[in-house]
Amino acid sequence: MSVIYRNQICAVGSQAESFLDEKMLVTFGGAAPDELRDFCYALPEATSSGPIGVGDVLAIGKHRFPITAIGALAQRNLDSLGHVTLVFDGSNEPRLEGALHVRCDGELPRPQLGSIILIESA
Repeated sequence: MSVIYRNQICAVGSQAESFLDEKMLVTFGGAAPDELRDFCYALPEATSSGPIGVGDVLAIGKHRFPITAIGALAQRNLDSLGHVTLVFDGSNEPRLEGALHVRCDGELPRPQLGSIILIESA
């Protein structure tokens, strides 16, 4: 597997874990609107090295999740804004244009400051 995207969480909003109750995790870069910063995992600027596809693998720390659906704007938003909504429901259809859906058969990740986020090709 080759790495398509790699980044490291540089800040954690005070309410970022609250979305995990809904099986979601939200990232944003430095341009996050003030009203969203508390709810996001902040990422420095980074771009993917190739297209992200269904079947690729999202890794957060030691946790690995197969990608099951990709919203039409997900990769563009990730590359340009550091923003993506990760949805841990295994859906084959994205519910948001900026979402990546992944299959999670176990526990949800609990990212911390410094956690690595990777997307690897299938």
